[in-house]
Amino acid sequence: MGKNMMILWNSKTADEITDGISSKPWECSGISIDTRTLEKGDLFVALKGESGDGHEFLQEAARKGASAALVSQDIESSLPLLKVKDTLKALEELGIAARKRCSATRIAVTGSVGKTSTKDALKWVFKNQGPTHGSVASYNNHWGVPLTLARMPQETKFAIFEVGMNHKGEISPLSRMIIPQIAIITTVVEAHAAFFDSVEDIARAKAEIFEGMETGGFVILNQDNPHFQLLSQMAQEHSLKVYGFGKSENANFRLLSWEGEAEKSNVDTEIEGQRISYTLPVPGVHWALNSLAVLGAVHLAGADVKEAAQSLETVEAPSGRGRRYKGQFTIIDESYNANPTSMRAALAVLGKGNGKRKVAVIGDMREMGDMSRAHHESLLDSLIENKIDLVFCCGPYMAYLYEQLPESMKGGYAPTSLELIPLVLQAIKSGDIVSVKASLGTRVKPIVEALLDLQSNFLKEAS
Repeated sequence: MGKNMMILWNSKTADEITDGISSKPWECSGISIDTRTLEKGDLFVALKGESGDGHEFLQEAARKGASAALVSQDIESSLPLLKVKDTLKALEELGIAARKRCSATRIAVTGSVGKTSTKDALKWVFKNQGPTHGSVASYNNHWGVPLTLARMPQETKFAIFEVGMNHKGEISPLSRMIIPQIAIITTVVEAHAAFFDSVEDIARAKAEIFEGMETGGFVILNQDNPHFQLLSQMAQEHSLKVYGFGKSENANFRLLSWEGEAEKSNVDTEIEGQRISYTLPVPGVHWALNSLAVLGAVHLAGADVKEAAQSLETVEAPSGRGRRYKGQFTIIDESYNANPTSMRAALAVLGKGNGKRKVAVIGDMREMGDMSRAHHESLLDSLIENKIDLVFCCGPYMAYLYEQLPESMKGGYAPTSLELIPLVLQAIKSGDIVSVKASLGTRVKPIVEALLDLQSNFLKEAS
C-alpha cells in the first residue's frame, strides 16, 4: 500500500465487525465489488448476484492489486481472505460500523426523477466546505448503499447517499442503515408504475426514507408536487421537521425567477429569507428546482449557502443525465433512464438548444404498466411543442409514437437500439444537436457511443 493511502479497514477490525476470520493480516484503502473499477489497495468483496459470482474474479482482483478479499467460500487465492457466512451481510456490517465511527452529517436523496444529479450536486458543493463522501454513479440499492457506507472515511464531515427503489419496502432498510439527519425527496411522478397501483403509492414508498431518520431530522420536499401534503404529514408523524422547495410562495427554499438559455440557467432564489442569484451551467428548470433542494440541505447542515451557490456555477451534468459533447454536432447524453416526466424535460432542453436541426433519439420507457402505450403516444405534443426536427425511435412502445409522427419528423424506427444505430449515423449532419434518451433497460448507451465515434471521425476529417 502506498504511503499516501489512508487505511480504511484492517483485518483485526474487520474480523471483529463481521465475525469472520482473515487468513493473514491485511489493511485496505478502499472497497470494491467490481474488478473492472478496482483500485490498488482495495478490499475486494465477492458478492453473488444476478450478473455473476464475485468469487470467480479473485485472480483478477489479485492481478489488479487488491489488498485482500471478502469471501464466503473455501477458495484458493494469493490474496489474504476474510471468510464470512454471507458477503453482502458482512458488507452491511462494515457499512454500519463506518457510520457509527464517523460524525458526518448524513444526507439521503430519493425521488422519482433527479436523484443522481442532485446527489452529485450535493457532493460538488460540499467538497469545498469539508471532507465529503458520497455514492458514486447510481449506487443506490441493497448493495450500493452499504458499499457507500463501508467506503466512508472516518474524517468525513458531509456524507451524501442516493437511495432508490423499484418496489415497496426497498427504501426502509436502506434508510435504517444510513440513519440520515437530512433527507431530500426531489419529486414524485409516475415511474415504476408497473409495480404500483397509483402515484400516491409511489409517494408512500418514497416516504420510507423517513423510517430510518434521526428523530428531529430535517426533510426537504418539493412543495410544487401534488403529494407534498401527504409526504409532509408522514414526515411529521416521524417527528421530522419539513422544509419545502419550489415556486410556491410558502416554500422555505423558493425559486423567485428562472431564465433558461440553450446551455445554462439564470436562477434567482430565496433560501430561508436570504436572496441568492447564480448561474447553472446546465439548462432546464428541473435543474434549477433541484438546486434549491441542494442549497436547502447546505443551509440545514450549517454550511455556507453563498459559497455553495458559487460552487453550483461549475457543476457538471452526470454521465447519461444531460452531459454534453460538442464537436461538429452536439450530443446530449440522457441515456441512463427515462419516465414521462424526465423525457419531457429532456425534450424541453433539446428544444432550447442551438442547432441547425434538433434531433431526438428516444427509446422505450420501461415499467409503465397498462399505461405504456398511452404514455409513449403522449410524447407527441412535447416533440411538436419543442419544434423537434427529426425523431428516431426504438422499442415496441415507441413504435406507437412513431406511427403518430408527422412524416416530416420521421427519422427512422427500429425494434432495438442496436438496429437503430445505422439509421441515426446516416442522418446526422454537421450543426445538428442530438439528444439520446430511454430507460436503462432499452440500452441506448451504444447509440451515444456510436455518435461519439462519428463526432471523432468528423474531427479527423476536418483536420
